[in-house]
Amino acid sequence: MINIDKSSMFGKGHHRECYIHPENQNLCIKIVVDNNLGARQKHREQKYYRHLEKRNISWDMIPRYHGEIITNFGVGSVFDLITDQDGGISRTLKHYISSNELTEENYNSLASLLYLLKNYLLEQRIITSPSPRNIVCQRNKSEISQLFIIDNIGNPHYIPISNYNKFLATRKINKEWGKFVYRMLHRNPDNKVLQRMFATSPLN
Repeated sequence: MINIDKSSMFGKGHHRECYIHPENQNLCIKIVVDNNLGARQKHREQKYYRHLEKRNISWDMIPRYHGEIITNFGVGSVFDLITDQDGGISRTLKHYISSNELTEENYNSLASLLYLLKNYLLEQRIITSPSPRNIVCQRNKSEISQLFIIDNIGNPHYIPISNYNKFLATRKINKEWGKFVYRMLHRNPDNKVLQRMFATSPLN
């Protein structure tokens, strides 16, 4: 059994808490805290990860899943931990769009990397529900160098036909991306730099 210290928690979503793995600083452990919805989400995610592994996708923009372990807080799911070049845990996109100044400072890298992320999802046929909370921005010494989607990966449909059909997968991914852009812009109406980024661009 792995013993997790509560102080190692670095993130919390609606259904899970995230901890740094005490024996491997390159990994994190996600623990379900909502035994109903959280357990269903975890099951769907694990099933979808197995589907992606069978397809031998590129893992450039989503963290790898390393299975389950027993911890003092219950069963945990182990994933790659996304960190910056200086070793700090990468911040979410939500942080970088929290002000005009931060968005302006990282405008070029965010614009190009969001475009690459959308294309990555389409090319690899990865179905997810992007949000500023579940996209993390990995930095090198001078700028944001890579984006990763760290949560809500998988198809919530009871019969996930789009997992196996390229046309339906493309339509589903474009639809979810459109929702992501719409929500992000409408929840950040005062960020004029963000509005400008999406005004006339292939990001939409």
